[in-house]
Amino acid sequence: MVAAARATLLMLLFTFFPQARYLFNDHLLSPNTVELIEKIGAEFHSKTGMNVYVVATNDRVGRGVSLFDYIGKYEESLSKPYVVLLFAPNSKRIGLIPSDPGLKKLYDASEVKRYAIRIVSSVDSNSMRSKYDLAVVQAYSELSDEIAEKKGIHLENTVKNESGWLIKGVTWIVYVGSLLVFWVYFGRPIYRRMRYG
Repeated sequence: MVAAARATLLMLLFTFFPQARYLFNDHLLSPNTVELIEKIGAEFHSKTGMNVYVVATNDRVGRGVSLFDYIGKYEESLSKPYVVLLFAPNSKRIGLIPSDPGLKKLYDASEVKRYAIRIVSSVDSNSMRSKYDLAVVQAYSELSDEIAEKKGIHLENTVKNESGWLIKGVTWIVYVGSLLVFWVYFGRPIYRRMRYG
């Protein structure tokens, strides 16, 4: 009796919540993140005719397991052409799997992965779930933006990384400051000794 009630409740819940098209989620991501990914995915598809999917899984996708083989179990739900962002934090793996090897030219895989890795590995007071949400949204947005940019298309719903220029600016200031400190304490005295004996 209890099992029948649970099954009925689940069926009712699924009728009220739309089925995700661009995300396969093992309860790793929050509903707000799911909604944002669906919004970005729908805009991306309508403007490019391509699909970008996310598979966020609790599965152990070991080092000996091919990511292409793992994504095969979702193949029936994927519409070509596509790129899948695989996020498997329990296995410490992030992968990008295109339906066609030619699609790899449309994005920088290491740059997309860097967004997710930087957020998940950061040491702060945020919960792991918050980090997963932010990591997937940032990586998904970057992937979508890179492909759209190569096709000359602008996406409205992606999350732009506004802090990127700030981080680069601070990095250059640190480099220049380090060079000045080196010059004042080491370079200049050596130069003076060599010049004036």
